[in-house]
Formats: sequence, C-alpha cells, structure tokens
Amino acid sequence: MSISDKDILFLGDCVKEAARAEIMPRFRNLGTADVSEKTSAIDLVTQADLLAEHRITAALKERFPSALVVGEEAYDADRSVVPALADAELAFVIDPVDGTFNFAAGLPVFGTMLAVTVRGETVAGIIHDPVLDDTLTVIKGAGAFLTRQDGQSSKLKVAEPTALNQMVGGISWGHMVDPDRSRISANMAKIKMTFAFNCSAYEYWLVASGKLHFIGHAKLMPWDHLAGVLAHQEAGGHTAKFDGTPYRPGETTGGIISAPDRESWQLIRREIVGI
Repeated sequence: MSISDKDILFLGDCVKEAARAEIMPRFRNLGTADVSEKTSAIDLVTQADLLAEHRITAALKERFPSALVVGEEAYDADRSVVPALADAELAFVIDPVDGTFNFAAGLPVFGTMLAVTVRGETVAGIIHDPVLDDTLTVIKGAGAFLTRQDGQSSKLKVAEPTALNQMVGGISWGHMVDPDRSRISANMAKIKMTFAFNCSAYEYWLVASGKLHFIGHAKLMPWDHLAGVLAHQEAGGHTAKFDGTPYRPGETTGGIISAPDRESWQLIRREIVGI
C-alpha cells in the first residue's frame, strides 16, 4: 500500500478543515460543560477534541474504507487498535488537539497531528498549528517541510550539535514518577535553557526545525510521536528509545529521545536521563 502526493494533500486539507470548523471556533470560547478530565486535572478532553477527531475520522473512512484509524479520543473504547498498528496494511493515527491543557487554558500552544503507517512503518505525517495556520508535512525519504499560511515553504533541518551546557531542550519529566522524575528534573540544570510546552506538536516542530537541540518523553502513545519522530528523522536528527532501539508504531513504553545526531543522543541519555 502506498500514499500518493494527492493523498498527502487530502490529509493536509482534512486537518486544516477540522481546525477551522471544530477547533478554532472553540478556542477561548469553552464552557464548563465543554471540558472534562480523563485521568487527572492536567489530562483533559474538550468538545473540540471530540468533534475534530470525529470529522477527520469520517473523512479518512470515506477515502480509505479499509484502513485502520486510531484516534486518541476513541482509544478508550477499543484499546486493541494501538498494538494493531504493528501489522496494519494502512493506518492513520490522529491527535485532534495535542496540548489540550493549553487549549483549554486559552494558551495558543497546541496542534493537530496525523500520522500514516504502512505495515508497521511511519511513512508520512502532518502537524498543523490551527492558530498560525502553519503546517509541517513529512514524507519518508522526501524530507520535512513547514508551509506558512501565505504558502511559503521551507525544508526543516535539526540544530547543529553543540556542548551540553549550550543546549536548549526539554524532557517531559512531569509525566514521570520518582526516582526518574527527580533525577531528570535536577539534571536539566546542566543545559543552557529548558522548556516545557506540554505539547508534542510544538516540541517536534521546534526540534525538527533546529530551534531546540533535544526533546524527550517517557510516555509513548502513538498519536503524540509518530508524525513528530518521522519529521525529526527526515530533518536529519537521531531519535531512539531510551534503550537505543528504534521507535516503532504500536509501541507505548520505553521512553524516547530526539537529538541532532547519535553522539548528542548518547550524551543526553547519559547526562540528562541518567541511564
């Protein structure tokens, strides 16, 4: 199964239409009944998440009726869909509003992510910023590109390697438990500057475009990482799980680091993650 250039354009249009119709009209316009907690006060779902995912899913099912569609918000109803990504002939993975906490708080740091997998390999991805109307598009073997609202497009490239004390990056230790949480948060003092966006869409855009040197996460749900990891790799970076193995569709454990090259990855793993 292959994805054509026309299919990629279709996927970008699906994401943009969902943003315009379901996400942006609700940004800074949510009522109390429009926001619910999932697992905690920082793990939220809004009507924008649900309606955007439904809209994108319906469009995908119409064009690709036999494909597996994995949406973050539908996952609780059928958790078998995530391990099924390892073997699916064609699958689409959707995060309708990545950074829902930010979205619900009125912070313009959120995005919509869509990844395409074929037989256990990520082959394409879309990361869309509904506020700026910018879109990152990545195709395996063809590079990662950021297209601005005005149509200007640029190829993405990761940052040049540098010394640890000159690096800018972030590890999402807030979702970890001790002793990892305390060790990693303390080790972040070794770098030049750290950021925590609570939004994989923004983090992967920043690390793939060279604005950050590295990012890392312990939680590996596919809608948070598949599109971003491919974008980072196509921009020239090195991404691997904490144990050094590649990250593959269907995997949800093991932690992950994205860095400019293998040597930088090893440095972050040793000095920041501490393993």
